[in-house]
Amino acid sequence: MGTPRHYSIEKKMTFSQRIDEVRNGFSPTFWIANILELFERLAFYGTKAVLAYYLATKVGLEDEAATLTGWFSTVIYSLPIVAGVFVDRYGFRRTLMACFAIFAIGYFCIGLAGMEYGAVITQAIGLRTYTIIVLMLTAVGGSLIKPCIVGTVAKTSKPETQSLGFSIYYTLVNLGGAIGPLVAMTIRQDLGIEYVLIMSSITSALLFVGTILFFKEPAGDNAQEDKRTFVKVFQDMTLVFSNLKFISFLVIFSVFWLMFWQIFYLLPFYATEVLDFDKFELLETVDAFGVIILTVPMAALTKNWKPFTVMTVGFIFASLSWLIIGAIGTLASVVVGVFFYSLGEATQAPRFYEYVASLAPKNQVGTFMGFAFLPVAIGSLTAGYLADWLRINYLNSDPSMMWYILSAIGISATILMILYNYFLVQSVKK
Repeated sequence: MGTPRHYSIEKKMTFSQRIDEVRNGFSPTFWIANILELFERLAFYGTKAVLAYYLATKVGLEDEAATLTGWFSTVIYSLPIVAGVFVDRYGFRRTLMACFAIFAIGYFCIGLAGMEYGAVITQAIGLRTYTIIVLMLTAVGGSLIKPCIVGTVAKTSKPETQSLGFSIYYTLVNLGGAIGPLVAMTIRQDLGIEYVLIMSSITSALLFVGTILFFKEPAGDNAQEDKRTFVKVFQDMTLVFSNLKFISFLVIFSVFWLMFWQIFYLLPFYATEVLDFDKFELLETVDAFGVIILTVPMAALTKNWKPFTVMTVGFIFASLSWLIIGAIGTLASVVVGVFFYSLGEATQAPRFYEYVASLAPKNQVGTFMGFAFLPVAIGSLTAGYLADWLRINYLNSDPSMMWYILSAIGISATILMILYNYFLVQSVKK
């Protein structure tokens, strides 16, 4: 979820063959890395589930709560390429330790903003300034996790089991995204919303200790590997961003993630203030569980379709899901609407990277694919500003209009994507 999630379709195997593959195809470090990732995602999505609501209702930054949360996610999802330089330079283990250490400190400091104990610090620095500093500190640390875990999965899987290895990893990412909000709800109701951040801090501290005790640096032939440097990252960025056709598509497709992030940025306020439903975290888990359930059957159903057709259908599902919420306006309609969105996500996601690869120059596919996550970051940034604007202008006066506008934005982006594919992609191939 959200994050962004990745998917793969496995070849058919017997149950006993799959068990043997799981037992013999991975090193112990593979399983350690995936366990660390499961609990890291649990802490991350536990925080994401309440962050915008926490900043607005507890910290007091009501007018820009979603905007700040959007910046938080944008930094996390836009820096992994740069973070890869640190992995190459310092190794997976030390970089992972740095990530968990920064997460532990950062989550605690964010939680401190909503506690009486932190009043002296926030008043001295300024509440808004303090919040921005600790959010960005935490986000920078969070950007280190993706290259560490993904790289470890690649290095600790045998060639014939690497596809399965990534399937296991992505399943645990989704599982953490589904369970995290449920844990957050329990803590928020029993202890207070600020203690959700403290829970994430404690979890990260335990993961730091676990990394020290159990995680071993993955073996690899470092001499033959293409080491990334800041110069190489800048060169790749210059190459990719100068390709206007490629970047234009990523910008258009970012609207898909602009809609996705509203589950965390806008829905909690709608649930509590309009529907009078306090357990908004339950609604946030619907998408994650929906993706887990629907991805494999939708991939099988659309396996013979062209990637762009599949993506378009998924985009349409996601765009129309908000009409269900806006038109009916009940708790049940929110569940149905978010599940309908997960249908769109499960439909398009398996083919997104295939389509993006087709847009990249043939001799530069690897470089361009490294930037395929940008729609998630762009979507998060724009989603924050949009959520605050919608909430301030429509939540109390005409809440259905929030969802109509969001749906209209999605439908408009779908049309733009179709026009883009027809005039700039297919016409060039003819």
